[in-house]
Parts: sequence; structure tokens; C-alpha cells
Amino acid sequence: MSRSALSDEAAALDAADRLRAKRDAFILDDVIYLDGNSLGALPRAVPPRLAEVVAREWGELRIRSWEESGWWTAPERIGDRVGRLVGAAPGQVVVGDSTSVNVFKAVVAAVRIAQERGAHRDQILVDEATFPTDGYIAESAARMTGCTLRPVAAGDVPGAVGARTAVALVNHVDYRTGRLHDLPGITAAVHAAGGLVVWDLCHSAGALPVGLDAHGVDLAVGCTYKYLNGGPGAPAYLYVARAHQPRFDSPLPGWNSHADPFGMASAYTPAEGSARGRVGTPDILSMLALEAALEVWDDVTIEDVRAKSLALTDFFLRCVEDHVPAGRVQSVTPAAHTERGSQVALRCADAGEVMAELTRRGVVGDFRRPDVLRFGFTPLYTGFAEVERAARVLADVLPKEG
Repeated sequence: MSRSALSDEAAALDAADRLRAKRDAFILDDVIYLDGNSLGALPRAVPPRLAEVVAREWGELRIRSWEESGWWTAPERIGDRVGRLVGAAPGQVVVGDSTSVNVFKAVVAAVRIAQERGAHRDQILVDEATFPTDGYIAESAARMTGCTLRPVAAGDVPGAVGARTAVALVNHVDYRTGRLHDLPGITAAVHAAGGLVVWDLCHSAGALPVGLDAHGVDLAVGCTYKYLNGGPGAPAYLYVARAHQPRFDSPLPGWNSHADPFGMASAYTPAEGSARGRVGTPDILSMLALEAALEVWDDVTIEDVRAKSLALTDFFLRCVEDHVPAGRVQSVTPAAHTERGSQVALRCADAGEVMAELTRRGVVGDFRRPDVLRFGFTPLYTGFAEVERAARVLADVLPKEG
């Protein structure tokens, strides 16, 4: 297909895009930003909200804002907003801490629940291609709980679980390749073996339906600075299914998760509900920035987001196939919609230099060693014309053969 034909098709797709108006809710420029899977763009609602928090809530009300401005209840209130996007009913998601800290809380607590069912459950399965921190924390959790760690491919978890399985820690979407793993099937297989599952949703929340409640997930964690656009270092979240909350025994029993936090008792009594996932004083500035960022989702369905995500990635792959000479790049992202997240990963020679030059030319993705170009597609603000132009620039940047 000619470049002009693809450009015309992109214009038609943009004109028909149900989410097109959402782009105006973000602060953007002429850069083609395809790195929202690392750091989402800035929503326009955030700067004025932060200014209000700093000037009035902190500057004028000061300590009174814990009650009068709703600071104390922010972790659960914002957690419910995140919960809507991952298919969790209210009262099961709490916002706070980092993803790494929440992975630790979730895995250790899940092992403790599993071992109540039988001390023989002494094995933690971990996605062998996981983001490194998840692996590091799972290994530490295994040492602390007397378990052994068994790395397996995410797709092999159903065949690897057994009587010794306490917990499986799995990524919903692989951060390198964009492969979407079978959350319902893996969850069911772990449950059939008597274990629990912890899902890492960092690369799926805000990009595709998750269905935590619908699929009976036990625990889940995720960050909010990618597709949820919460800002650099924005607080993460922890999901604990309501059925497990009475038995959720956090390895980090901070004062914020105490049943009577201001009683200052020497003995720890856990709070009821999702508040058990809290630890210390909430990071209010970044938390309220996240709350403002989440306003862009108020009139958006995750199903519409998923439909556009698949359309964007399909179109990008077609444009790359059309514009880039055969054999210069290889997609390592699955073609099947049921196996694809919201990114496209292309393997090529000199990938680091290629991405650096793409960035200089106004197309921002990222590079994963040794040879992967990674492009994330955020449906709320990415357009089809941008996708087509990005493929053209990629073709121009790639080293010429010979």
C-alpha cells in the first residue's frame, strides 16, 4: 500500500475514533509519544489540583487537611477508582507504596494463607521472564517463609502447579514483548491445585480489561505511572480479594493498617478490609496528583480503550510491514489479539542507536537490551496518524543494508 493510502486511512481512523477528544485532556506537543507504557503523559487536571493541594490544603489548612480535605481516606478512595479499571468492586484496592513493596506484601501474605491450608505448601512459582524486581522479591519472600522458588514460563504455570504450590506470581503482560498471558486460565489452574495467585498488572491496568473479581483472582499489584498517567513515582496499588481480607496477614504491619491507628497500642491489631494493605503515612502530594489524573477515566469504558489499543497496534504493524524493508525488523509481540497487550516490540540490529535517533527525530519509544525497540500505545491520547508517521520515521532511521 502506498504511503499516501496509509496516511488517508489513518486520517479516516482518527476521524472515527470514539476516544479522539480525550487527547485534549493531556498536555502534549508535536512529539509522537509512544512510551506511555513507561511513563504516561501529564493530564491537564493535575497541575491545578496540585497547586490547590499545596497552597490551600497544606499551606492554609495544614494538619486539619487529614480530616477536612480527606487525606486520611485517600488510599481507599483512590483505590476504588483504580479498582473500577481492573474489575474490582469497591473495598478491595488500596493505593500506596511502590509496586515492589506491594509485591512483597502480597506474596508473603499469600504464602501465609496457603500454608494455613497445609504446611506442605512450600513452593513459590514465579514467571521466569518477570520484571527483575518481582523475581528478586519473590526469592527474598521464599527465604523468609521457608519456601523454594521455582521459575517457570508464564504459559507453563498450569502444568507446573501441584500439591506443594503455595503461590504463583505472574505478569499479566510481559514487559519486554507485550505478550498477554491467560489470566483466567492460569488463575483457575492454580486454584485447582490449591494454591493462590498474585498478578502483576503494571502493563495491563488502563490498557485492557482485567476482571479481577470476575476471574476469582486472589491478590494483585500494579503501578499507576504507566497507562494510568499518575506521574513519575506515583503510588502503586494492592488488591486483596474480599474473601481473603480476614486472613491477609501483612509482613509490614504499619501503624496506618492498625484497627485503631491513633490508639498507639504496642500490640498490633489489623484493620478491617483493604486498609490492611496500608503501612505508613500516605504520600499525599503524589497520591492526590494520581486522583486528579484518574478523572480522565470518568466517562471512558475499558472496552473502548481495548478496542482502540488493538486497532492502533494492528495499524502500526501494518505500517511497519509496508514502510520498512523486509527483514530489517522482527516483531516479537504476538499477532493474536488474545495474546497481545498494548505495545509492540520490534527486534533489530543496533536497536539502542536506532531508538536514540528516533527520539532525536521526535518519535519517543524505548530500548530494551540487547536488541528490542519497544513502542507503547496509550489509546487515550495516541492517534492513528501519529502511528503511521512513526513507522515512516523508523524506516528512514534504520541503517541501510550494504
